[in-house]
Amino acid sequence: MNWFYRFGLFVLSFLLRVAGIFSPKIRHFLQGRKSIFQKIIEFRISNSGPLAWFHVASLGEYEQARPIIAELKKSRPELMIAVSFFSPSGYDNVINKTHPDVDFITYLPLDRKSFAFSFVEILKPELGFFVKYDLWPQYILALKAAGIPVFLVSSSFRPDHIYFRSNGFFRKILFELDYIFTQNQQSIELLNRIGFENSLVAGDTRFDRVMATASSPKEFPEIKKWVGETPTVVVGSAWEEDMQILVPLINSRPEYRWIIAPHDLNPQPMTVWADLISLESCRYSEWNQERPVDVLFIDNIGMLSSLFQFAKVAYVGGAFGKGLHNILEPVGFGIPVIFGKLRKPEKFPEAAQSQRQGCGFEVENAESLKTVFELLEEEDFYLNSSKSAQIWVESNLGAAEKIIDKVNKLMLIK
Repeated sequence: MNWFYRFGLFVLSFLLRVAGIFSPKIRHFLQGRKSIFQKIIEFRISNSGPLAWFHVASLGEYEQARPIIAELKKSRPELMIAVSFFSPSGYDNVINKTHPDVDFITYLPLDRKSFAFSFVEILKPELGFFVKYDLWPQYILALKAAGIPVFLVSSSFRPDHIYFRSNGFFRKILFELDYIFTQNQQSIELLNRIGFENSLVAGDTRFDRVMATASSPKEFPEIKKWVGETPTVVVGSAWEEDMQILVPLINSRPEYRWIIAPHDLNPQPMTVWADLISLESCRYSEWNQERPVDVLFIDNIGMLSSLFQFAKVAYVGGAFGKGLHNILEPVGFGIPVIFGKLRKPEKFPEAAQSQRQGCGFEVENAESLKTVFELLEEEDFYLNSSKSAQIWVESNLGAAEKIIDKVNKLMLIK
């Protein structure tokens, strides 16, 4: 299986180069990986101290890693932190921003044996962390060959994952990990079923992250002034399917302010939505603050997580399409959150949990959205829901601290 996997990656490398001729996205994927090794060499020449390496798939996994990184730096301030991304969208979102706890950000080369062993040899990490389930076999094998401890953090497994379907190459790779920290008990039970015992339920580090954001959100004085005392709905990561059911609600509630952050910053959908909305709307980049508007389209990246501070109610998109975006961001502010009916609910266990807690609400169409919204307009129902959100977050804090405490103990044992 190892040879088959390696051959498949070799063929994929060739196919990607061909596809890059025709696809701008694939071309961007490949161009970002040029000169990676030279950049790592230059970084390590200037920064030769002890280092921990975190690999994340994209932006969502990076957000899960950030509390762990902060806790590790607090515990061991001498450690430098390197973060690798597989996805261009994740890398592009962070590369030009300041990250106080991160010393180096890079793409991850494709999972070919020569790339992986060179990457590890040049970077020389003391610790390796993979986040959630973006595991790359050749990199794990390279770390283990170098005697470097490897941890999987914030993992959330399902029975249909390849590790649990057959006892083959990928399951063996799982057993190369020194320790696995899971978000939930179900993941532990799946691991125990295949005989993997070095694991611990640490919880979801996203709770730590959203609480940190809620405790110190970015300030937007112009939006604060615009909102004033007017009840406001913040719509995060809106897709076309979400807006189809939201537009009738928006048109029926002129007494509200509406902040809409689309998933895609392409201006064309925003223009279409603005035409369908009867209230006065404007894009944030074109907003003259003296102009009276009821709907503000956020046409940039980086504001959304802090915009929930202005919300009375939040709607988070994506459930009708590729996948639900982060509902914990508004919950961190104690805000009830509405989302669409999930196609694959097993991939987003936090959605079901939010409903059990009484702070999350799944809707199927415009009519059910109207019904839920009317419930949240009832004062007692709203206050109970908001309180439930706060309790849920507070009861799940501390995952990052649990992880780093255990890692430090394991390192002492070694």
